[in-house]
Amino acid sequence: MENKNNNPYEMGLEQNSANFSALSPIGFIERAASVYPDRAAVVYGDLTRSWAETYQRCLRLASALSQRGVGVGDTVAAVLPNIPEMLELHFAVPMLGAVLNAQNTRLDAETVSFMLDHGEARVLITDREFSTTVGSALKRVQQKPLVIDVDDPQFEGGDLLGELTYEQLLTEGDSEFIWQLPDNEWQAIALNYTSGTTGNPKGVVYHHRGAYLNAMSNILGQNLPPHAVYLWTLPMFHCNGWCYPWAVTAVAGTHVCLRHLLPEKVFQSIDRYGVTHFCGAPVVLNMLLNAPDEVKPQINHPVTVTTGGAAPPASIIEGMEQLGIQVVHAYGLTETYGPSVFCSFQDEWSLLPLPEKAAKMARQGVRAPAMERLMVADPTTLKPVAMDGLAMGEVFMRGNTLMKGYLKNPSASADAFEGGWFHTGDLAVWHPDGYIEVKDRSKDVIISGGENISTIEVEDMLFRHPAIMEAAVVAQADDHWGEVPCAIVTLKPEGEVSAADIISFCRDNMAHFKCPKRVVFADLPKTSTGKVQKYALRNMLQQLDLDD
Repeated sequence: MENKNNNPYEMGLEQNSANFSALSPIGFIERAASVYPDRAAVVYGDLTRSWAETYQRCLRLASALSQRGVGVGDTVAAVLPNIPEMLELHFAVPMLGAVLNAQNTRLDAETVSFMLDHGEARVLITDREFSTTVGSALKRVQQKPLVIDVDDPQFEGGDLLGELTYEQLLTEGDSEFIWQLPDNEWQAIALNYTSGTTGNPKGVVYHHRGAYLNAMSNILGQNLPPHAVYLWTLPMFHCNGWCYPWAVTAVAGTHVCLRHLLPEKVFQSIDRYGVTHFCGAPVVLNMLLNAPDEVKPQINHPVTVTTGGAAPPASIIEGMEQLGIQVVHAYGLTETYGPSVFCSFQDEWSLLPLPEKAAKMARQGVRAPAMERLMVADPTTLKPVAMDGLAMGEVFMRGNTLMKGYLKNPSASADAFEGGWFHTGDLAVWHPDGYIEVKDRSKDVIISGGENISTIEVEDMLFRHPAIMEAAVVAQADDHWGEVPCAIVTLKPEGEVSAADIISFCRDNMAHFKCPKRVVFADLPKTSTGKVQKYALRNMLQQLDLDD
């Protein structure tokens, strides 16, 4: 047998600059601009820009940031709605080798300031709509970044906080700027913060390779055709818009930007621009279904929505299909660049009665094209559970579309990748057809309307109330949001406060979507070591609801 060291396929066949380049989604926009320069790239109200114009703006932005000292490894933060500038940042920032940190616009000032400091943001690009929160955050930061304002005429109010506006910054840039692919496709491209089981969010780091592959995976998973018309209902700060800024650009589609998510605006956009695809959490779909009939148009062209963030009730899938909108169910986490599992539709499901078909489609599904491995297994032994739809285990993944790790948190990264698999913390069953179905979360993170809420963060706020002695927060089912925080509190002997007062206290001190929607006064059950038994609290809430 021939010596493997003399393998002819490894001799004189090395990588070189002609046959190998780093995978990166940056090149998608250069191709779109060169092949389809006059095709609409961005639509925002009455504004339409071509791919050539959009690419030129990205070059000028990259050039201007470079002249101000932004380069490889620097963080550029953004607190922006779904407007054209947010899309441009997804290309201009990585053109410099810098890292984009798109922040949740619903967060409170304390969290925003933490992320600016933790990510060491050199630049912050923000919008007048968020000037109150961002202004307060900037007063708290240890090192103030260069602040750039987007002065959007579609929004009235708020204040300009920065040294100059976004458009003024563009005038400093060179439209002939020469950008480079990263030297290594493992280089960081984005930083996204996620709530975990600790109060402070963890910084999830994406690489160019994963962003490229997950964008291509979305094209296959959602059947995104050439020149798709994509409506931005999903926030671009959510896992970089689930990588759709890059995916839609790869097919030279049209990005229809929507500053505020209003049902009438969604339906108007679908009708006016011929929208073919959009994404959103089940709460968004529920909002559309419950909109007044007069704002719902007759949809006469194919429209597909990808939903995730929480399992969509089968009734929502039924309702969307009755509107004429096809539903694709996706599952993923911030750590997996968003969608990493798709409920791929099987032809025989179309023969089922609608409720049965919807139940099939409500499962999380099978691995996305770019995800190498997916399994449901025992969290300790990593032995796969039986594919019987009954045995429960943790969802594990392995592949190229997993994060690099958590920024400045090697122990959390090691825990997440222990045993050579990514531990999702989600509990699921594995059906005989290979589709997984998530049943519960082993973590205590609450997912409300697609937003992650750390129970520890909410509990920390409750403990700040002078009348509260003990507090615990668990998820409570909600028809609109999927689930919402419910607080169980024990008052101090001298404490006198109402549930409404506690909720008001939280709303005055943290992002409203994180605040408890219900407060129950009770003693907290604990283990022998003093840990609160949250499963017992969930059971107690269920019993209270039954008694009602």
